Amino acid sequence: MAISKALLASLFLSLLLLEQVQSIQTDHVASNAISEAAYSYKKIDCGGKCSARCRLSSRPRLCKRACGTCCARCNCVPPGTSGNTQTCPCYANMTTHGNRRKCP
Repeated sequence: MAISKALLASLFLSLLLLEQVQSIQTDHVASNAISEAAYSYKKIDCGGKCSARCRLSSRPRLCKRACGTCCARCNCVPPGTSGNTQTCPCYANMTTHGNRRKCP
């Protein structure tokens, strides 16, 4: 009788330990999935996007430099050569010290 109680207690403790290990592994997998999702966005090609955006500018080097700064911060460049800022609010809302729009 004493052996069966010890065996039953051992079995119970083993199951409890197994459940704890499984819970820890599940939490670890979930936290990895969350951290991977946070960094899963891809950086866009700012050089190519800004070249396309600034190709008709009267000052293309200045335009590309400003666009590159905005693109690096926002990871977004609106399509076309001007306007379309509603597609990238971060890009559209960035201003200079004089409260003028920074991004071309």
